[in-house]
Formats: sequence, C-alpha cells, structure tokens
Amino acid sequence: MRTPHMVIVAVALVTLAIPVAAHHSFAAFDQSRQVTIKGEVTEFQWTNPHAWLQVKVKAANGEDQEWSFEMISPSVLRRMGWTKASVKPGDTVTVVANPARDGKYAGLMLSVTDAAGRAIGGPAQ
Repeated sequence: MRTPHMVIVAVALVTLAIPVAAHHSFAAFDQSRQVTIKGEVTEFQWTNPHAWLQVKVKAANGEDQEWSFEMISPSVLRRMGWTKASVKPGDTVTVVANPARDGKYAGLMLSVTDAAGRAIGGPAQ
C-alpha cells in the first residue's frame, strides 16, 4: 500500500521546511547603500532572533523620526563585546546602517559609536 509511504514523505518534507521558514533574509535592506544616523537611543531590545536598536533622530524640518535598526543575534553580539547594557535610553549614538528598501526609517545596523566616537562592540554583521 502506497498511502503510508506518501504520508511519511509528506511529513518529512514539512518537518524539514520548518527551520528554513523560521529565518528571514536581510533582503528588505539595500546593502549597496549606507546611511549614517545620529540620535538618542530610545530602546535597546536584546531579543532573539535579532536584537533591535531604536533611535530618535531630529530631522532637518525639526520633527522627530524614530529609526529602527535590526541587528544580529544577542549571542553573536555578545561574542563581539556587546552586552544588554552597551547602550541605554538617553545615550547619543551614531549608527551606520544599510537603509530599508521601502523608505521607512529602518536599517540593518553595521556599526554604532557612542557620543565620544568610540565603537560599541564591533561590526554587527
């Protein structure tokens, strides 16, 4: 009887596909360009699978913009010298990132420096 074999194959294929679907690419970011954003940290999310850095920026027109920077996993950041306390709300930082392709205030973080110009951690990619 072929039906049990087909069911086993179908279950195996679905099981193998789950890890692939669980991770996404960085295709949402234009990795051929870089932006440099200076502002005030509003939040640092030390979460899996990717950490996030939220930065408030004063735009040329005087309005505040909230930028979201996607980072790599906390475990990799830790190996690069980052900790949960590397940045905190109120800190002034300069972020270099690949900007979002859709024009939103977002980016894939490449590096962060503090107000004195010192690198925080290391390259994040």
